[in-house]
Amino acid sequence: MSAIGEFEVLILMAVLRLDRGAYAPAVRAEIEQRTGRSVSRGAVYITLDRLESKGLLLSTMAEADEGGRQRRYYQVPAKGVRAIKRTLAALEQMRDGLEPILGKA
Repeated sequence: MSAIGEFEVLILMAVLRLDRGAYAPAVRAEIEQRTGRSVSRGAVYITLDRLESKGLLLSTMAEADEGGRQRRYYQVPAKGVRAIKRTLAALEQMRDGLEPILGKA
């Protein structure tokens, strides 16, 4: 499998950080808080679905809360972790030698 895109990496990393609390609105808030960038709800849901269809995310539905709403919780399987590592390694390889221009990480 090839490297994945930046936003897909952000989604996967947010799910990893949130652990058992990873559902779509929390993923969105985590990305916005850590990156300082605004993220649309639609982009999060579309990317979660795409990552799940690629086998890079798994989801389960929780039982309904007092309001009758169900939440879909996500987790990153080993295949998703490998995809993150591959993408970060590719970025590091591209960055190698550009420190004079880009500075240190």
